[in-house]
Amino acid sequence: MYYPPMPLTLYRYLAKELLVPFMLGTVIFTGVLLMGRMLKIADMVVSKGISLSEVFLLILYLMPNFAVITLPMALLMAVLVAFSRLSADSEIIAVKASGISLYRLLPPVIAVAFAAYLLTVINAAWLMPKGNVAFKSLLYQAIQQRLSLNLKEQVFNSSIPGLLIYIDRNDEKSGQLSGVLIQDERKPDNISTIFARQGTLGVEQEEKKLHLRLSDGSIHQSRPNNSYRNLEFKDYELTIDLANNASTFEKNELDMSLAEIKAKLRAGGLSKKITTEMQLEIQRRFALPFACFIFAIFAVPLGIHNRRSGKAAGFTLSILTLLFYYILQSFSKTLAEKALLAPAAAAWLPNGVFLCIGVYLFIKAAREEQIWLFDRGAMLIMALFRKRSAA
Repeated sequence: MYYPPMPLTLYRYLAKELLVPFMLGTVIFTGVLLMGRMLKIADMVVSKGISLSEVFLLILYLMPNFAVITLPMALLMAVLVAFSRLSADSEIIAVKASGISLYRLLPPVIAVAFAAYLLTVINAAWLMPKGNVAFKSLLYQAIQQRLSLNLKEQVFNSSIPGLLIYIDRNDEKSGQLSGVLIQDERKPDNISTIFARQGTLGVEQEEKKLHLRLSDGSIHQSRPNNSYRNLEFKDYELTIDLANNASTFEKNELDMSLAEIKAKLRAGGLSKKITTEMQLEIQRRFALPFACFIFAIFAVPLGIHNRRSGKAAGFTLSILTLLFYYILQSFSKTLAEKALLAPAAAAWLPNGVFLCIGVYLFIKAAREEQIWLFDRGAMLIMALFRKRSAA
């Protein structure tokens, strides 16, 4: 059988059609994920005095974590939108009429998927753990350096977890505090209220501890059995261990490199839950990048069969596909946590399901056979858009 030569112009044209929505999708999905963190970051700026330059660095350190998710998502959307547009404008029909099969349109799609795969692997295996550690380290340093600044005069300060501090006067030059009121709720069954005429705040950088040295005051404690105790003191030191108070700074499997996770597993002594999570994380760092190839194969027939609705429906289908993929991923993770499925199988199960469906749909599309589910889905999406337009 004779196959006409594939012009490079067509390959370049398809690559351009894919790259533009891919870059746009990366920006959109990253922005959506970032919006979920902006409220917390804004609270840091207001309550903890973090500067805008440090906020920029915090966002920069979050980017590799986002990229592991957004790059496969953006690729799926790019292929769907591109082939939906080509199908809607009858360009796919023109290509087939010239004797070029759907299989021969795959090279530029696989090339873009391979580029997305490489970027996702780099982020998942190297940049993400480094970014997570840098994010937590910078956040800890920023909060620790500003704890003394956060003790504003005549304001209830809640910068330190479990403590509510009120300062009547704060001399920043000498470090002397006057008129100190502290509500200590770190132990709910033994809440203490401390009054002191004067005090000073000290920071141990290496030990990650704060020392509030108070003088001329009293401690009022309420007990669970409705008892009350009052202690007078001349000098009293209240120590706050930031390393124990802030679980945010504890290193978990997301903050470890692959070598560190494997070393932890070899050392043993971990709970069953943590062991499963670490094994899942190892597989996840390879399964998510590989989803780029699967999404590429899955999205081509999905986009071609969506010939009537164009880009808008392509975007909608990408969101629905991603929703189903991550629901399946969450379900398989639950099976692994309940020891009903091996961690490796749980991490790769969504890819296996989508690969089987994608190959089946691609063969159907290449043979130009109708897919009833697609036709019904396209009709429902079109009806939905018509209702929204009419409204």
